[in-house]
Amino acid sequence: MYEQKTKETDSSVLEFIENVESLKKREDAYKLLDIFTETTGYEAKMWGPSIIGFGSYHYKYESGHEGVAPLVGFSPRKAKISLYFATGDTKREELLKDFGTHTAGKACVYINKVADINVDVLKTLINQSVTFLKEFYPNN
Repeated sequence: MYEQKTKETDSSVLEFIENVESLKKREDAYKLLDIFTETTGYEAKMWGPSIIGFGSYHYKYESGHEGVAPLVGFSPRKAKISLYFATGDTKREELLKDFGTHTAGKACVYINKVADINVDVLKTLINQSVTFLKEFYPNN
């Protein structure tokens, strides 16, 4: 049976950020912590060893696979900062056109630093992701 690897933990978000090696990434992590907390209204929680998540939702796929994930989140990784938004939301691509310097995968948007992006668009992406997931998975 599948066991979800990335689960909410009791680890300290601030302690995690304090252990980020790069001073610039640490400073950006604090900026993102403020932006995500203010925008979502949710308390930051650690998900697994390295993702800072906000809120949560229960998903279940047609295959029967199910689990719990944060509504939105970020991770100040060594190479880039990963931003986690809803997958499947068609409005994300449109918003990313005005986001600033980034690359995008299926679930993540990657940035080098907060100064490279439009923070207002980030707030809109956060709100859109939360709205999309709450509509797509209403029983949370």
